[in-house]
Amino acid sequence: MPRKPVVKPSINRRIFSQEFKQEAVQMLLDGHTASSIVERLGISGTNVLYRWKKELLTSSGPIASAMDSKVKELENELRRVERERDILKKALNIVGRIE
Repeated sequence: MPRKPVVKPSINRRIFSQEFKQEAVQMLLDGHTASSIVERLGISGTNVLYRWKKELLTSSGPIASAMDSKVKELENELRRVERERDILKKALNIVGRIE
């Protein structure tokens, strides 16, 4: 039976300050894309950024979690309304061509 390779922890692992993490998460909450934040700040990946967000919201208590869920709900509603608007624009274009 083959042996599993031993994974050694990386020696060059970067450590970010709590303030840096909070600022990165704030950029995410302000509407910047995760990939643009990762690229701009030199973070190893978007999964790290989302983990920081989860940790920050968990440590902030139930109010922050409720706010996060409300923001997600409002973003979904915005996407729905934008789709409806786009459909109405297309319908107006079609009706305008017929007349």
